[in-house]
Amino acid sequence: MATNDMEKITSLCKRRGFIFQNSEIYGGLGSIWDYGPLGVELKNNVKRAWWKSMIYNRDDVEGLDSSILMHPNAWMASGHVTSFQDLMVDCKDCKKRFREDLLKEKKCPECGGALTEPKKFNLMFKTFIGSVEDKSAEIYLRPETAQGIFVNFSNVLMSSRKKLPFGIAQIGKSFRNEITTGNFVFRCREFEQMELEYFTKPEEADKWYKYWLEQRLNWYINLGIDSKDLRLREHAKDELAHYAKSCHDIEYLFPMGWSELEGIANRGDFDLKQHSKLSGKDLVFFDDESKANITPYIIEPSGGVDRAVLAFLLNSYREEEVKGEKRVLLALHKDLVPIKVAVLPLLRNRPQIVELAHNIVNNLRADYKVSYDDTASIGRLYRRQDEIGTLYCVTVDVDSLEDKKVTIRYRDTMKQDRIEIENLKKFIEDKLR
Repeated sequence: MATNDMEKITSLCKRRGFIFQNSEIYGGLGSIWDYGPLGVELKNNVKRAWWKSMIYNRDDVEGLDSSILMHPNAWMASGHVTSFQDLMVDCKDCKKRFREDLLKEKKCPECGGALTEPKKFNLMFKTFIGSVEDKSAEIYLRPETAQGIFVNFSNVLMSSRKKLPFGIAQIGKSFRNEITTGNFVFRCREFEQMELEYFTKPEEADKWYKYWLEQRLNWYINLGIDSKDLRLREHAKDELAHYAKSCHDIEYLFPMGWSELEGIANRGDFDLKQHSKLSGKDLVFFDDESKANITPYIIEPSGGVDRAVLAFLLNSYREEEVKGEKRVLLALHKDLVPIKVAVLPLLRNRPQIVELAHNIVNNLRADYKVSYDDTASIGRLYRRQDEIGTLYCVTVDVDSLEDKKVTIRYRDTMKQDRIEIENLKKFIEDKLR
């Protein structure tokens, strides 16, 4: 996409109710966003598609929803308390703060002023638990969802009776006090993750690592992202996290360039061993074949919901000319689109037509999101629905009262068919399947 298309997406998101600036009436809160009526539908559909692919379509992965707040020792074991830090510098003139590793010159990129010496800055948000706000009551908002999975390894293993290899998946909020933010919802301080921790025998880890690279790349392609705008990038040795045996990023060609959409890492046995050491509880799997306890290796596909939403929006955005007028279209995949069907009465001053249109809406809305709109001419209504990605527009007209048929218009082709009202629901259900 062109660079300025980020501005078009940002504008569309606010105008049509996808994403709003948080606390906008108070001047906004930097890099924190609210999802509007259409945005929450799109976001939920992305999460639903991920959950279905990870949980419902497999028998080797279980779901989890762990808490945002965890015992402080969990973050000591993971290394976040001591290692989850960036080197930051402050401008002596304008007082703004920057990550040292992102600066091209040794001066302030905003005003050209002199910079302080680098200082370590922990990215975790602190809060307090209980009634006393002192050092002993300090806890953190989680910076990732993975640790909640690791500390529940034995609980899930015992309750589900899984054998290796098996996975634990969850979707949840995480928080990082990012200094360098921007590019809309690409990098936020409050964000949502979709993470799978897949536990394997050590000797099988490489095989499953390659398997999940392919699976995760294809998930995005199957949901409509153009394969030419996706790539796998392997981390160099000096990029790898201290625990990682290997790591690849699935990168998308965002307007600001190739950037991470999802990471897939072979975490080795670091996490379970660390939590075993600090908690005193053995997080192991008893292997019936070898009659020995195994500390599994972990393959971790970890993606951001917000980044996925942004990529799907950018990928689906189209501008076309139709009969001399600009047509803006979100060609979202049918599983992701916020509104499946819009019902549009041709004459809002005819009570019989309006009543019939409402009856159709009520018949359809039990299964998916349906919109009713009679606030403009039919041409404008079509353009409005195209811009938010609605798959099918159903028009109720004067003839519908006599022939019991409606006109259905397809988003991508703009072609129209005349269909019996009694067959409409099954027709749409078959299309969506």
